[in-house]
Amino acid sequence: MRWQVHRERSVFRTPWVHLTFLDVEQPDGRQGEYHIIRLRDVAVTALLDESQRVLMLWRHRFVTDTWGWELPMGLVEDGEEPVDAAARELAEETGWRPGPLRPLIYAQPANGITDAQHFVFRADTATFTGPPTELNESDRIEWIPLSEIGELIRHRKIVSSATLVGVMALLLDGR
Repeated sequence: MRWQVHRERSVFRTPWVHLTFLDVEQPDGRQGEYHIIRLRDVAVTALLDESQRVLMLWRHRFVTDTWGWELPMGLVEDGEEPVDAAARELAEETGWRPGPLRPLIYAQPANGITDAQHFVFRADTATFTGPPTELNESDRIEWIPLSEIGELIRHRKIVSSATLVGVMALLLDGR
């Protein structure tokens, strides 16, 4: 069953978010207005070291006024490939330049209301190049043992959807 979009109308736009109203027809023939949020793609890096620890950021998210562990991530810039954005964001936020990145998992969070795409990559090697250049990203950067990830999730110390998807994919990846 497929919905048909007859018209799209932009309501609000910034470089990060685009609110759109759609005139849609549902499979049963009913028509109406539907609201969607178009967002920029996000690139995420799950960097593991030889001791099976993942590099994470302790961050405050002011929108929800919560603290939590997150994987390094950021927006994919215009004309940039997600893998390049993942490497750039890792270096900017942590000071680590990744070795080869490989796709770990792809997700569409809340795909009933937004077209956001999350591209999560895995790196098993990296070179420390110096302190992070993005100073507003986190209070601290730590290597978290993969064996502690489940407990952090249970205690709501990891709540970001991109991070949850990434670390759970790491746990399933088993390499």
